Amino acid sequence: MSFGGNGAPQYGERAEPGPDDFCYRHKDRPSFTLCQRCGRTICSECQTVSSVGVLCADCVRAAVPSTATRAGRKARVFTRKLSDQDRPVVTYTIMAICGVVFLAQLFSRWFLTGDFVTAALWYAPLHSLPQIFEPWRMVTSMFTHSPGFIFHILFNMYALWLFGPNLERMLGRLWFSLLYVFGGLGGSLAVMFWVYFAPDQRLALTTATVGASGAIFALLTATFVALRANRVNVTSLAVLIGINFAIGFIPGSSISWQAHLGGMLIGALTMWVLLATRGPRKTTMRAVSMIALGAVLVGLAFAYFVVSPVVVG
Repeated sequence: MSFGGNGAPQYGERAEPGPDDFCYRHKDRPSFTLCQRCGRTICSECQTVSSVGVLCADCVRAAVPSTATRAGRKARVFTRKLSDQDRPVVTYTIMAICGVVFLAQLFSRWFLTGDFVTAALWYAPLHSLPQIFEPWRMVTSMFTHSPGFIFHILFNMYALWLFGPNLERMLGRLWFSLLYVFGGLGGSLAVMFWVYFAPDQRLALTTATVGASGAIFALLTATFVALRANRVNVTSLAVLIGINFAIGFIPGSSISWQAHLGGMLIGALTMWVLLATRGPRKTTMRAVSMIALGAVLVGLAFAYFVVSPVVVG
């Protein structure tokens, strides 16, 4: 204990606040609390308790990043997530596209009294005729499903979620994307070429198909080929493929077995090419082989320009 000049006892704190013992924002409020960062005196209203101690309002504001800084940070985090090769970005993107398209189909059917979206995206062999040549439908149809049968999209998306991530991690995003697209094209081409052999050629020419089934079957057979190449038991997978392929032959099922068959064949062929050209020394060969396969599939889409199905048989 000590005595001040006026004889008042002092116990480690001043009995009366000095000139610096007032809040820097509220000059009429005495306080003995200091900001842990800048050292200014702050009253109870201006105090913010943080992990480093009590801070004033200005220091708290300075510690919060700006909107631009937060946006940049979020962009960097998002970019790192995309660059993570273990994250099946392509698989989830395909699922998202199918989901958005399906919602648009339902909206068109329920509120616009017509399946306008479905009709704009489906594929029928007549769209490959020189007179009505709309080849992009071979691609759009693989993201379109039957709006009247919810299990159509549910089964396809479940199969994609089940087999897609593993294939994407194994092949990489680029080759997995091409596998899916090639499989979908293979399904559409099989539907197209069936017209040459169909008993009722005109009916086959105008029958529209939708769905990712061809691409999904491509993933199934690609997985089969990859597992087989690594000497893994594929009996259960073979049974799964066989059962689902056989369902397409059930009368009244409205399932295009032709699309399934085309997807299966192209999926197996694509995976065989990818396996035959794996390794850092065969990078160029892989790229050339996949470009050649894609060129062949695109070339086959012009078959009706060579031999029109309406004059066959």
